[in-house]
Amino acid sequence: MINNLRKYKHFAYVGLFTGVFLTFTSCVPTLAEKSVNKEVPENFHNSDSLQEKKNNSEDSLTAAKTNWKDFFKDPNLVALIETALQNNQELNIILQQLQIAKNEIKARKGEYLPSVSLQAGGGIEKAGKYTRDGAVEENLDIKEGKAFPEPLPDFKAGLHAQWEVDIWSKLHNAKKAAVMNYLASVEGRNFMVTNLIAEIANSYYELLALDNQLKITKNTIDIQNRALRIVKLQKQAARVTELAVSKFQAEVMNTKSLQYKIKQQITETENELNFLVGRYPQPITRSSDSFPNLIPKQLYTGLPSQLLENRPDIRRAEYEVAESKLNIKVAKARFYPSLGISANIGYQAFNSKYLLDTPESLIYSVAGDLMAPLVNRNAIKAAYKSANSRQIQAVFDYEQTVLKAYIEVANQVSKIENLNKSYDLKSGEVDALNKSITISNRLFKNARAEYMEVLMTQRDALDSKFELVETKKEQLIAVVNMYQALGGGWQ
Repeated sequence: MINNLRKYKHFAYVGLFTGVFLTFTSCVPTLAEKSVNKEVPENFHNSDSLQEKKNNSEDSLTAAKTNWKDFFKDPNLVALIETALQNNQELNIILQQLQIAKNEIKARKGEYLPSVSLQAGGGIEKAGKYTRDGAVEENLDIKEGKAFPEPLPDFKAGLHAQWEVDIWSKLHNAKKAAVMNYLASVEGRNFMVTNLIAEIANSYYELLALDNQLKITKNTIDIQNRALRIVKLQKQAARVTELAVSKFQAEVMNTKSLQYKIKQQITETENELNFLVGRYPQPITRSSDSFPNLIPKQLYTGLPSQLLENRPDIRRAEYEVAESKLNIKVAKARFYPSLGISANIGYQAFNSKYLLDTPESLIYSVAGDLMAPLVNRNAIKAAYKSANSRQIQAVFDYEQTVLKAYIEVANQVSKIENLNKSYDLKSGEVDALNKSITISNRLFKNARAEYMEVLMTQRDALDSKFELVETKKEQLIAVVNMYQALGGGWQ
């Protein structure tokens, strides 16, 4: 009979717990998560026009796997990048953010482990005579025949332990979410590295282009000065008027003023590089003479699906999606009951000389409590719905990042191809105009061409040389941007 009663009591407890659990689970709002779409096109649009013809086994080759030290051959540029990776303030700020994310993992891990603390203290208390404690003290004698001390001292020392049993994996999932946040921060740092390297390389090539434009300007000034001397001789021979001399002088002054504009651009570009490197303004060591002979690299783009692996911003977005999913589980677990266990062990006495008497002064306790939200759960519901919205938001952000990466590579593929064709045509234009300068000067000496033809030819030649340098710079920068777009630079 007694055994049957015990069985019924056991089933009653199980039924009660099951009923409570079902009550709480039935109150959890049903929300739909969004799945990540990782499908990308099989190839980049018109990518075959950029790459050399290759067999199918080479389709997966990508420049993203190339270490940046092997990608850039200019030792001056490599030295700038190495210094920037050590000194750049923005990068160092991100490194501290990484440390914060790492510490967050330790904090989350500590939440699901038992906490033990050492407690010690003393106090004094006077109970009223007509209270329960006062009545007890009035009628009790203590050791050695002495009356109860008034007021009553209290000395205590011991250990206190507290632990929340992670029934629903709420704390473990929070720790996993912190890990995902840390990994996302690592990829954020890698993305920052790729941007920094590309920015330094672009500014460096900009500086080389400006140096060459300044050199072209000085050479043009020499040509114009020679033409000016000829015009002055023509005027002395009464073959041209003062108007022609003035026109040539004005053209020389215009070109001379242009060189100071270029010098200012050089100063600003140098300072921009110094800022990226993390140092105060100083001259930038560079090899400007080799700029006209630089040949843009031929890059393998690989497959679009490889962007998911190589692009740090895509990897960061992927970790953020994983983190948002875990945060939904954490928010959902708050609807369910939580089990806490606390324990104490130590010594307590009203006199310090009795404090360590065992077992007389020994105290201990163990308690467990089950808590669950019953009333006013709007805050929990709101947090749960917000976590779900952040998960959907993270998925959209991931898909947008992938789309942006694909378009960036496709744009650079087309740009490199068009710049190569443009450079060839522009180079032919410069050669033709250089010849026309010589021809126009000879015709002008023989009075077979007007001075305005000479001026216009010189001006066109200067513009075309500037444009040729600008096209070369854009070619080099496009290759750097392609390397970055493919996900290279952080390895």
